[in-house]
Amino acid sequence: MAEPLRATAAPGDDPGALRKALSRAEARRQWRAFGLTLPLLVFLLLTLLVPIAALLKRAVENPEVANALPLTIRALDGWDGRQAPGAAAYGALVKDLAQLPDSADAGQLARRLNSESPGARSLVMGAYRALPFSGSDDEVRSRLLEADARWGETPLWQAIAKNGSRWTPDYLLASLDLKRDGQGGIERMPEDQRAFAAILLRTFEISLVVTLICLLLAYPLAWWLASLPERSANVLMILVLVPFWTSILVRVAAWIVLLQSEGLVNSALMGLGLVHEPVPLLFNRTGVVIAMVHILLPFMILPLYSVMKNVPPTFLRAAVSLGSPPLAAFFRVYVPQTYPGIGAGALLVFILAIGYYVTPALLGGADDQMLSYYIARYTNVEVNWGMACALGAILLAATLILYGVYRRIGKAELSLG
Repeated sequence: MAEPLRATAAPGDDPGALRKALSRAEARRQWRAFGLTLPLLVFLLLTLLVPIAALLKRAVENPEVANALPLTIRALDGWDGRQAPGAAAYGALVKDLAQLPDSADAGQLARRLNSESPGARSLVMGAYRALPFSGSDDEVRSRLLEADARWGETPLWQAIAKNGSRWTPDYLLASLDLKRDGQGGIERMPEDQRAFAAILLRTFEISLVVTLICLLLAYPLAWWLASLPERSANVLMILVLVPFWTSILVRVAAWIVLLQSEGLVNSALMGLGLVHEPVPLLFNRTGVVIAMVHILLPFMILPLYSVMKNVPPTFLRAAVSLGSPPLAAFFRVYVPQTYPGIGAGALLVFILAIGYYVTPALLGGADDQMLSYYIARYTNVEVNWGMACALGAILLAATLILYGVYRRIGKAELSLG
């Protein structure tokens, strides 16, 4: 229970002193409450806000070229980018490569430049292995051109000049199928290189389908549970919560067994005579949607049930007694009162669905992978943290936008009510 406010004041004291005493007591109570919540706030700061800030920072950070080639970037300052730079840039490049601590730093630089200019990896690593170079800048340039004529072309030098800044929008632009040209302008990627816009659209499409199916399945079930006596509803709610006690990986593995060509689902369909050959349910969109609906269905049932439990059943009976058909009374009287549960459940399921990785990776095909799959790929396979963080930032932005839309709709409904 809240501590009662205590303030000592003599009967003859003026009201101003009493108000000050009460204000001090209230301030002490508020600071005590803040002290109790401070550990939770610190925990959230360290485990949620700091990682999100690091993700957003890495999505626009571009340290590889700026750290490895400072002399080269300085030599390219003012270069028009239309033809190969002067001999001073070649000499500066060799000096920068010679100052790299080890081959791992050269490999990191080569990978970053290769993502901008295909073939740059072999050029950079070839020059690094040929160190040390001696002689004037003109002699260094001649040796590099003799080793590989591509040193006289502009794409690699344009990539170095473009990435000379420690901060770049390139990762975020690439996640939207955009890029900067040699002069710094923004343009669309070539059609054969556009991928992430389609992947993002696919992510939203799968998430929307899963959300709608969950709503269609959860609404009648939640309504039935809310209409049952409390004891029976509590027993059945345990069955709804049972999937929370099982690992997602185990449930996905179980669906692989059930949906395979000789699995229980196909055997039942063929046994009933509904199909004459196994239906392909694995490694396609169907299997992904089935498994995701099964996993996310409780997240739709719980918000709906909590709202429906507080809707008085007398409203529906009163509408029917006044002459409304039962079905019309249900949709005009009962359903509008459950809009908060529908909105909360749909938002929760959709946000969880757009971040799914394991289920599409194990049950889907190449055209069913969602954005999280490519975040994991850039993190673990490509080792391109900037691109992985940019894609993560896109998902974060989508989540915040959806939450903002939900809040705006909720406020509009409250004002109308």
